[in-house]
Parts: sequence; C-alpha cells; structure tokens
Amino acid sequence: MTTSTERPWSFPVPIAELPETGQHFDVAADEPARAAIAQLAGLRALPELAASFDIIRQGNAVHVSGNVRARVGQTCVVTLEPIENTVREDVDLVFAPGGGAAAEAGKSHGHTLADDEEAPEPLLGDTVDLGAVATEFLMLGIDPYPRKEGVEFAATTAGDAAAAHPFAALAALKKGSTGESK
Repeated sequence: MTTSTERPWSFPVPIAELPETGQHFDVAADEPARAAIAQLAGLRALPELAASFDIIRQGNAVHVSGNVRARVGQTCVVTLEPIENTVREDVDLVFAPGGGAAAEAGKSHGHTLADDEEAPEPLLGDTVDLGAVATEFLMLGIDPYPRKEGVEFAATTAGDAAAAHPFAALAALKKGSTGESK
C-alpha cells in the first residue's frame, strides 16, 4: 500500500491473478492514508474508511462491484460546529483497456451504449486499484454542505434585510435620541 499526495490510498489488484470465478476483497484505509484523504477532501477528520468489492474478469474487461463506507468529520455550514456524517456509496464499474475510447470505437462499428449503460472506465496497465476506486466514491458521497441534524438555514426576507443593514442599530439609536430621523 502506497501513500502519496496524488494517490493517498492504493490497493492494487493484479488482473492476471484473479480467479475465473472472481474474488472478494474487504479493504480498510490505515491512519496515514485516511489523514491524506481527509486533507485532500477538505475534511476535519476521516476516522473510518472501508470498502467491500467483488471483482470478476469479463474477457479483457474487469467488473468491480461493492460498496464504500466511511465516517467523515465535517463542519456544519450553518452553526460552524464540528459534526460527523456517515457515507455509504455503491460501486458498479467496468474497466476495459482503452475505457471510453473502447466505447467510442464500438460506436463506429455500430454498437451503441444503452440508455442505462455507462462507458467503461479505462484500464491502465494490468491492475485495478481498489484504494483509488474507494477514494473516488468516498469523495462523490461527501455532502458538500453538511448541516447539524435539525438545523436549517433561514433566508432573510426584505423586512429582515432592512433590520440587518450594518448601520440599522446606529440609525435606531440616532432616531431614538432625537425622536426623528435625519
């Protein structure tokens, strides 16, 4: 397992070593990887990051399915208090040599993707990096505007806007002392 700023968590699985029936993997990021991912994602903390994957070879492509689970430490956008959220993301990807380029080549030969079918991800080299997949799906699942439970942001109305004017309190004091507004 490698840790770097470009790829903070790496768990490469060599495709050639996968059995024909596929293989199950349960992986969990260690503390240095979680700290690097938390910094990359702008989180206060990442106390837990784990994933379960099933990988099956399909010809020269690889199908990866499973889920990513994490606890993320964030800051409430309304109260600015620290909060902790749970992230759960399902994974269902196909990796193929050339990825999207392979899908484009298929179009030129008359094969088009169905409406619910996504183009395969590019398979680079002879491994699938489950750490990178888990990190990507974690980032997709993080709430960009986390709120503490039960807290809502109340927008101001036009009447509230006048009262919230930066000099409203000063104007009220001035009005109160002279009895009139100037």
